Amino acid sequence: MGRPRKAPREKDLTSRFLSGGMEDEDRVETQQRFSSRNKNAQQEKILRTVLMRAEAEAAGGDVEALPVGEVVQVFSLFCEVEHGGRTYLCVVRKTLTKVSDTSLVVGDRVRFRVIEMLGGETAADGSHQATAGQTREPEAVVEQVLPRDTVLTRTDSFKGVVQHPIVANAAQMLIVASLRHPTVKWGLIDRMIVAARGGRLKPILCLNKIDLALGEGGDADDLVFARQVLAHYRTLGIDSFEASAERGVGLDELRSLLRDRTTVLAGHSGVGKSSLVRAIQPQLDLRVGEISRYTDKGRHTTTSARRYPLDFGGVVVDTPGVKHFGLWGVTRENLAEYFPDVAAGSAPEWRRESYERILASLSDAAR
Repeated sequence: MGRPRKAPREKDLTSRFLSGGMEDEDRVETQQRFSSRNKNAQQEKILRTVLMRAEAEAAGGDVEALPVGEVVQVFSLFCEVEHGGRTYLCVVRKTLTKVSDTSLVVGDRVRFRVIEMLGGETAADGSHQATAGQTREPEAVVEQVLPRDTVLTRTDSFKGVVQHPIVANAAQMLIVASLRHPTVKWGLIDRMIVAARGGRLKPILCLNKIDLALGEGGDADDLVFARQVLAHYRTLGIDSFEASAERGVGLDELRSLLRDRTTVLAGHSGVGKSSLVRAIQPQLDLRVGEISRYTDKGRHTTTSARRYPLDFGGVVVDTPGVKHFGLWGVTRENLAEYFPDVAAGSAPEWRRESYERILASLSDAAR
């Protein structure tokens, strides 16, 4: 009797993969990388085409005669500009980015040139709509950025090496702190006040979530100290108020402060900025923006600033929550200008400690 036949040898891994018999994670990741590259290449191609068309239309044109719009959101290669009740998807002329000190930010006033559409359809309101399966294509080119009246700027570190403007041309900055969850950090509040005043914005302080101290099991001592802090800020000309979205506390005052003004919302992650604004205008969703037709991904307001109009008048600009706030343009020599109470010897201990910590970080940067 002959020897039993061996079972057919299993195909090698390469053959199995090519035949679709197994999943290769490295191959999948590579495909995803190339897919991402292809998408970026497609966007770059669209960008070049739009700029070429704009060059042709700009021949002999006068930039000063172009319409002026306001930037409402900024993406990687594109931005949205609002003008005359309509929003245009724009690209920024590359020569403009080379001569500008900073990148375009929400709130910038710009002159833009409308270009011939590359595809898609025009909706009843005049805006361009992409056809099925097609990404929305740019409608205009930003040709000029007008001077900023105000600008809120921060850096990624306390060393303050590179500036990162967040919002331009806002009138005021609403700094939201929470009594608890997360616990208020007065040093961070002081940094934000310095940034606001340095950028010519009026700082306003809101102490949110006070219901956590008023309810059962709450610690009233936290609220007593916080109220002492707010009272001291008021002696420095900084408006402040208490709020609770849960109990409806402070909402009338908030509405009054926001009405007919452009206000930047700022604060530590989780302090309740979005909850407060939704409490006075429920239809606003500041947590997640609409799915971007340019990147096919959700645009979260925790990663980029976005402008929202208010029904009762005014605009709020929601900004990413931060854990630290590096200061731009502040030096050891001029820091005392932002701490007049320290210079006058009237500052409480917590305020002097805040000043010393900021001074030390600037000192480290100088070395």
